[in-house]
Amino acid sequence: MRSIIMKKYSRGTLCLLLAVSAASLLLLTGCSEVNNSFLDPKGPIAAAQKTHFISVTLYSMIAAGPVFILVPFILWRYRYKNKKARYTPNWEFSGLLDSIMWGVPIAIILSSQLWHSTKTLDPYLPIESDVPALQIQVVGLDWKWLFIYPEYGVATVGELAFPVDRPVSMVLTSDTVMQSFLISALAGQIYVMPGMQTKLHVKADAPGIFEGENTQFNGVGFPKQKFKAVAVTSKEFDQWVMKVRAEGVALSETTYKFIANRSTAEEVYDALGSSVMPENITYFNKVSSSLYANIIARYHTGRAIPLSEQPGGALYSAKDQSGTTDPAAVKMPGEGVAP
Repeated sequence: MRSIIMKKYSRGTLCLLLAVSAASLLLLTGCSEVNNSFLDPKGPIAAAQKTHFISVTLYSMIAAGPVFILVPFILWRYRYKNKKARYTPNWEFSGLLDSIMWGVPIAIILSSQLWHSTKTLDPYLPIESDVPALQIQVVGLDWKWLFIYPEYGVATVGELAFPVDRPVSMVLTSDTVMQSFLISALAGQIYVMPGMQTKLHVKADAPGIFEGENTQFNGVGFPKQKFKAVAVTSKEFDQWVMKVRAEGVALSETTYKFIANRSTAEEVYDALGSSVMPENITYFNKVSSSLYANIIARYHTGRAIPLSEQPGGALYSAKDQSGTTDPAAVKMPGEGVAP
């Protein structure tokens, strides 16, 4: 096959085709309306992370650059039958080389600039602003994220909306296995675990749609655990809150148990959503102000949580949906089961 291709196209033509293909892929990555890379930052945190990444790469090249250059040179210099290369079989130590090889990496590690950048990018540090931060509580489930807005008494699955130029202060936990929360265009990832709380602060400089996801594998629905982070104007955000209040489903204890089952955001929408909601996005109203705190408190009672009470587990699904503890009786949202 290779010979046929080489006969039909010259080596130069093949190289040109490969270059054009690579350039086309790069162009296509910018065609999507959803931003999903910190290399194209849309907020101050992601912009600082991009600068930090470039700085770390450049500092690392001080140590790695000579390796990339000298290894090919050494291979060529000491190639077989090259009599001009000096043969020193008993050579063991060079103070100059050791000082360079160990001194440069140590200098990079101890660099105050890198240390300062790392400290500045602490996800727990609030973003300075004259506008009070929007408080959002995030709960990781299988295989979706639940976003609770305690100030407004609403919640969503599949969408995280917030105003432009207003800091967002998130507290995050998981009501299932460990997960990793990430919105690349706005901030770095942070882990969430049941019974524990972490913090993350983000801010968008302009309106837009950003891809959010879970980067910690957690089962068959992992590839679909994505959501839209939507930055809008303050007026549009107020209208969005009113829409969620008017069109959402009450997030009762029963409803929460339903969405806590193993299911994707699409399956939750199929079961609870309506035509007035955006596709694959579910709105909730009448959210209890203590819901998030109760989720964390369940793991601090001093006793092991039975499998039948653990969200994401097969026995939990079976018990709540069919009144039985038989895992074979479990039915997922979207299979004709109502909460």
